[in-house]
Amino acid sequence: MPDFLLEIGCEEIPARMIASAQQELQRRVGDLLNRERLAASGEVTSFETPRRLAVLASGVPAAQPDLSEQLTGPAVSVAFKDGQPTPAAHAFAKKAGVDVAMLERTTTPKGDYLSAKVTRKGRSATQILTELLPKEIASIYWSKSMYWHKPNERFVRPVRWLVAMMDDQVVPLEFAGVQAGSESRGHRVLANRAVPITHAGAPYVDALRNANVLDREAREQQIRKALDSATRSVAGARWREDKALLDTVVNLTEWPSVVLGNFGAEFLALPEEVLVTVMRDHQKYFAVEHAAGNLLPHFLAVLNTDSDPHGLIRHGNERVLRARFNDARFFWQTDQKHPLRERVTWLKQVTFQKDLGNYYEKTRRVQRICSWLSEEIRQSGRAIRPGVIHKAACLAKTDLTTEMVKEFTELQGIVGGLYARVQQLDRDMPDSTRTLIADVIYDHYKPESMEDSVPRAIEGAVLSIADKADTIAGMFALGLQPTGSKDPFALRRQANGIIRILAEHKLLVKISSLFAFAREAYRESPAEQKFSRQVDSDSALRNFFRERLEFYLRDGLGFAYDVVNAVLSAGSDDVVDAVARAEAVRAVLEMPEFQAIAAACKRMRNILRQADEKKIKPAQQFESLPESAEEEKSLAAFLEQTAPKVEALRKQKEYREALLSLSTAREPVDRFFDKVMVMVDDERIRSNRLALLQTLLKEFSTIADFSEIVIEGQKRSSS
Repeated sequence: MPDFLLEIGCEEIPARMIASAQQELQRRVGDLLNRERLAASGEVTSFETPRRLAVLASGVPAAQPDLSEQLTGPAVSVAFKDGQPTPAAHAFAKKAGVDVAMLERTTTPKGDYLSAKVTRKGRSATQILTELLPKEIASIYWSKSMYWHKPNERFVRPVRWLVAMMDDQVVPLEFAGVQAGSESRGHRVLANRAVPITHAGAPYVDALRNANVLDREAREQQIRKALDSATRSVAGARWREDKALLDTVVNLTEWPSVVLGNFGAEFLALPEEVLVTVMRDHQKYFAVEHAAGNLLPHFLAVLNTDSDPHGLIRHGNERVLRARFNDARFFWQTDQKHPLRERVTWLKQVTFQKDLGNYYEKTRRVQRICSWLSEEIRQSGRAIRPGVIHKAACLAKTDLTTEMVKEFTELQGIVGGLYARVQQLDRDMPDSTRTLIADVIYDHYKPESMEDSVPRAIEGAVLSIADKADTIAGMFALGLQPTGSKDPFALRRQANGIIRILAEHKLLVKISSLFAFAREAYRESPAEQKFSRQVDSDSALRNFFRERLEFYLRDGLGFAYDVVNAVLSAGSDDVVDAVARAEAVRAVLEMPEFQAIAAACKRMRNILRQADEKKIKPAQQFESLPESAEEEKSLAAFLEQTAPKVEALRKQKEYREALLSLSTAREPVDRFFDKVMVMVDDERIRSNRLALLQTLLKEFSTIADFSEIVIEGQKRSSS
């Protein structure tokens, strides 16, 4: 079977967009082949660079297989009248593409119907791909796209060439006014020429390599080797590993090399965070450090060419970086003329969100939330310093008024922490207190991703939670919650951060209480007048945080989906508690007793559901009736003896021990279901037994809803 190649060549694609677009193109091509019965027998792989997105599918059928199907037509009584075919019979024969005489009769439970066996000849892969691939290309999602030929044919950048081939034959599709052919393009500088593609398989990759274009994996390896080689020229140095920056420069190059540059050692007097941000975020340079981790006055720039023999590129990069560092030093010195405490009132001029007011108002709300959180945590027995949090909350956003943050927005929060370390915050404040306040400010945006760390101190954790809760509560009250893939205010990320902080700092704070107070902090403010009356923000927030907690338990901690569903069905308001219950359930899940109990819980829930559908109500509570079977009396007695012990263990959060106590229910539960019929005709006995099942199910579900557990023999997965 032939190989298939699709390459879309265009102007340079922004580095941040390449990975997701390539994955989507690969998925779309694979889905198209499967949908059209052209599934590849081999791999469907990708090849992407800044100037091209390509998909290679190995072993694609040259044509669809013929498809035979049995069509069912009108009833015989309708198709024939007085032995002659009616218009209905003729219409069906025409649809099936056969003569009326070739129609067959098929007997079904509803009577006799006309039928016809039809064989549809498969279309060629070339024909199908020519027709359907342009629609798939046009459907790729881009956060920003352009159009220049037809308004319905948008793409991220102008398309300059297309390659579409089955083995050595061109697939004549067209997109954005460009006709597909068999010629790609080489590196824009090193091999700026047409590159003939002789075959859709391995020769494609080889042809591009000969034209100074490498695939993604090869580019990353080449960059790493070049970084290592360049760094060896500095004694005792190493380049600072930065996966995000590496991914970026890989997507900025087709044939990378590395040059080592230098900057004045006097700039090392600036904080490391400022220097690294300038190098990484603004110039895409790697920092160079000593083995001990201290920055050295060097940098590594990744070039999209093979060398810099005369040092012109290096000198240009050094000149640009020197200017950037001079700017940063000027901003640092200028900002010190107005310490953070003077800048608090300046926040009145900085808009937080057009309907939620300015950052001065947000600061006051966050301080109130911090005070409430501090008291909640103190009452749980944890040591905390509310005064430190109050001062940090007051100053946390003041760096938004600094020249440094205006120029380097990535440093907000970090700059506030750095300035707090070197400024006098209050007269006679101990250095240790000032340092802690600075650390709290420095960390209050954390965690900014699932890979980022949470705030180091409990005080930083409180400020971070309060800041995020204020934002989420306000946005939800305005009706601006995330929808689908859209989350312009990064509320999902902030909610993930709250959950991780609560879990990793083990803070016993209920989500509902936190957001009730965060919402209360807006009361009688101008922002409250703009809140949406059509949105039930409390319900939306509950569902939102349950979804985020489910994401954390499954993707962050690796719990199986059925364990997560079982645990959250029993409560999702306390993050620390949910994690503890999930760990307990996972620890006992494979025990035969719990597999049996899970099956019994499913059975109990089904019986109670069916009774509810039939409007059959359980009794208020189980009673030992003269007609009660010994098995139900035994089960009730077990419940009466075990329930208090389980409840005591549950209150102490000894969940594993509580579940082990519940596991002893297997024998009486099995005997009950073996010997006792619940849905009997006698209404009194039936409602009494339903009450017993309801009580038992409730007891089992205080820690986790075991009816959600996938029992042995069914597939369990964390995804």
